[in-house]
Amino acid sequence: MPDQVLAGRKIAVLVESQYIAHEIGTYQQRFAAQGAQVDLVSRLWDNPAITFVSEVEEAGHTPETLEVRIDFANVRAGDYAAIIMAANYPSVRLRWFVPPPGQPIAPDMVRTAPAVQFFREAMGNPRIIKGAPCHGLWLLTPNPDVLAGRRVTCNPVVLADVVNTGAHFVAPPAGSDWSRHIVVDGDLVTSTSAHSVELVEMFCDTIRDAILAVAGQG
Repeated sequence: MPDQVLAGRKIAVLVESQYIAHEIGTYQQRFAAQGAQVDLVSRLWDNPAITFVSEVEEAGHTPETLEVRIDFANVRAGDYAAIIMAANYPSVRLRWFVPPPGQPIAPDMVRTAPAVQFFREAMGNPRIIKGAPCHGLWLLTPNPDVLAGRRVTCNPVVLADVVNTGAHFVAPPAGSDWSRHIVVDGDLVTSTSAHSVELVEMFCDTIRDAILAVAGQG
């Protein structure tokens, strides 16, 4: 496939702390090598930038950091050819919402977090490719209607929530490695994990092919 095949396109990666360092690095390197601009987007809480910390659970592993300068308030989903929710626990953190002053927490407030609204907007546009590896679908479960009927896979930790939206879980083939599984349902690309560099690279290439397929539709 020719170099710079994604030239002129932008890809947003939604991040927070407890991200997987090699996953984000692979997105930045692989998509940039194909000509795309990769934007890291998060909730900055009125700060000009926030430094996030990678996962810390692995014994002997030194956490890495990532500075993000783009807030959801300053971009539109329609600016991007693809939007990827980072794997691991960023999707949990990005679902955090703050009740209006003086009001108690109510169930419908789960849909008010900026990241949740941003990804819902993207789900309404089939020309934007959405990527949700590992735990990423947690960002969509506050809006079950956007997942109902969609073919997806995910980390087993998220499975109960995903199935409760009405989505159709596609299990890895019998005898295969569950952590190396990717499912494509039109403009939605999901995978079971992002801990394997090889799978993240495959995920990137699947996103790329989906972007080019949309472009070919005119």
